[in-house]
Amino acid sequence: MTHLLALAVLIGIFAVGTARSVNLGLLSFVGSFAVGTWVFEAEVEQLLAGFPANLFVILVGVTYLFAIAKRNGTIDWLIEGAVRSVGGSVAALPWVVFALSAVLVGLGALSPAAVAVIAPVALAFAVRYGINPLLMGLMVIHGSAAGNFSPLGVLGVITNGLVESAGIPGNPKVVFVSNLVFNIVLAAVVYAAFGGVELLRSRGRSGPVSTITDEDVLGSGGSGGAVQPSSGRHAGGAVVAPAVEVGARARRDRIVTLSGMVILAVGSLAFDLDIGLSAMTVASILALMSPDVAKSALGDVSWGIVLLISGIVTYVGLLESQGTIDYLGREIADVPLPVLAALVLLFVAAFVSAFASTTGILGALIPLSVPLLAAGDLGPVALVAALSISASVVDTSPFSTNGALVVANTPEAESARVYRGLMTWGFGLVLVAPVVTWAIFVVPGW
Repeated sequence: MTHLLALAVLIGIFAVGTARSVNLGLLSFVGSFAVGTWVFEAEVEQLLAGFPANLFVILVGVTYLFAIAKRNGTIDWLIEGAVRSVGGSVAALPWVVFALSAVLVGLGALSPAAVAVIAPVALAFAVRYGINPLLMGLMVIHGSAAGNFSPLGVLGVITNGLVESAGIPGNPKVVFVSNLVFNIVLAAVVYAAFGGVELLRSRGRSGPVSTITDEDVLGSGGSGGAVQPSSGRHAGGAVVAPAVEVGARARRDRIVTLSGMVILAVGSLAFDLDIGLSAMTVASILALMSPDVAKSALGDVSWGIVLLISGIVTYVGLLESQGTIDYLGREIADVPLPVLAALVLLFVAAFVSAFASTTGILGALIPLSVPLLAAGDLGPVALVAALSISASVVDTSPFSTNGALVVANTPEAESARVYRGLMTWGFGLVLVAPVVTWAIFVVPGW
């Protein structure tokens, strides 16, 4: 009864928060306090044990660093270079960020680390060239998801290890290729649905560059303050890219910023350094160099998103620690028909992963699938592939780390629209992905 009540409160949080436009994170903290104290009779330490400290530092550190990079003009440098790298084809940019995310994750980067590095630049492309930011954000996330189950990838290694330890027959290549193809198809749908076709029709290419003067970069007082770059624009079907004519101080700040971003990427991807703390370190160095820019950039951090994500994840963490997720697993195991039990398992994987750790939910559900596989009616490799896909594609939810990073790095004027778009797409996948993967992989009995 306590588990059902806790789940009902979670549903109520979403209903009330959406109806009254109240931050869901704030309501979730209240829910954690109320449910933890009066339903589970937990201590305060247990109530806050699920607080995502690492995710909090990632969101604040990365968004603050890239806010500084936007303010001092470094993002303009990256935009110009990226557009030139694809021959000026704006229509190719979403696929460039998709491929880059997939390669990084497939080679061993953590998915949130890759998204944290690529999403801010990708969304800056969107602003500069009039691309739908939802399109760019989804392409980054699905790109990272496409590389998730590479035999070299972190999630692939973990999943394959779980399969082996549970005594389930496995085939890492099948799981990887299945997930890769699934995400490429989703990316094609995203591209067609959110503005990619219009980009192809416009055939936008980078044209002559506009000018960013020293006064633009340094501010009217020449103090090295916030950058006000001229915007890229469509002119006769061409895209006008920003120029990078800057003074010595601004050039120094950009070089240091870009170097810091490279060090951040290499440190997190190659040496497994914490992405959030590394970003904080780089941001601190830049703040010491240009205090005025850093001070103005602090207001660009999406504090509302930080509160929202922290609250939701804290509440779900409370449910996990109190056995509510295990309760769901036991209920699934009692479903009489294995093929229907598998569908329920896929829905649980998708729903929980939309809020919590994909790795965590796979770690809980792969062992729970052993009783279903023991009946001999289900193919083990097919079920693992379906579970892996259902649990990972929903990372587009704004309550997952990847979705939160996209929302946090979206310009304030577009953040509400992108948040709603990710909510719709992410929870659409919560409903659709389990059914599709079940029909493709489980029902045929492979």
